[in-house]
Amino acid sequence: EMCIRDRTVAEFLSRHPAVERVHYPGLPSHPQHDLARRQMSGFGGMVSFELRGGFPAVEKVVGALRLFFLAESLGGVESLVCYPPKMTHAAFPPSERRRRGIGDNLLRLSVGIESPQDLVEDLRQALDGVS
Repeated sequence: EMCIRDRTVAEFLSRHPAVERVHYPGLPSHPQHDLARRQMSGFGGMVSFELRGGFPAVEKVVGALRLFFLAESLGGVESLVCYPPKMTHAAFPPSERRRRGIGDNLLRLSVGIESPQDLVEDLRQALDGVS
């Protein structure tokens, strides 16, 4: 059930024109999809994605989300959005973040237990404001 939620969100993001790239091992397009399928019973609740439009797009999307709350915690059941360059990876210098693939356009979702349709609709309304 959780995997369905995560995959629904990841598939939606992979089709949205405001999204440049999605990082989720449950998508067949992910470089390590086959390995993850062999090693994991599910693909996890984390979905990262890169927005077209850089940090200005990030600000618009995060500001428009209603169900995904801006937070670093991963311990709850609610859906969260994290901006790694200013939150979890803020201590890294920009050059090190870039080297690790953490661009200024990266957002990370912790997909919670809300309805997948509600989560997708929240993402749609937020992303439609930047595309």
